[in-house]
Amino acid sequence: MQETSERPYHHGDLRRTIIETAMDMLDEEQGWQFTLREVARRAGVSHAAPYKHFADKGALLAEMAMLGFDRLREQLTAARRGAFASHREEFLTLAHAYVGFGTSSPALYRLMFGADAGKAPDIHSGERALAAFGVMLETLERSQREGVLRKRAIQGQATTCWALVHGLTMLSIGGLLRPEKVGPDAIEAALVTLLEGLEE
Repeated sequence: MQETSERPYHHGDLRRTIIETAMDMLDEEQGWQFTLREVARRAGVSHAAPYKHFADKGALLAEMAMLGFDRLREQLTAARRGAFASHREEFLTLAHAYVGFGTSSPALYRLMFGADAGKAPDIHSGERALAAFGVMLETLERSQREGVLRKRAIQGQATTCWALVHGLTMLSIGGLLRPEKVGPDAIEAALVTLLEGLEE
């Protein structure tokens, strides 16, 4: 592992530097077994520096996870900006964007939903995590209003959608969607099957 970094920081930027360094290490190691001491050494700051902003490693991991939810919300919001020929096309685009986020940042995605970051109070019920979930919720609500989806409890529908896309994401990250087992385009097939159950 690289001992130090040339990443400069100025007064007031220490927190950002620590987070960015830890994110780099997360991507490189595909895990979060590193210590705060290792993060400090990699960032080129004193061993005590991270504690100026994070009480412990758990607090740093929680902030990294919340940044993951911010990025997920941004990616879903960007995916929804296109012009779509149908509600189904919009939903599929949104779902593929969700899976794509997880598979492109597998370690961050696992951290977001893992026990280590989840120990922080309100991480999954806080505003930042709910904002990502809210993109899906808003899409389903609009589709219900316009008569495309069945009139059902919207949170139940959203939970069903989330359970499927989260499961597909985790299976994809694990390399378990093998064509010989689930067919050549398992994600698309699963999403269409879900929609067929939701649509009027």
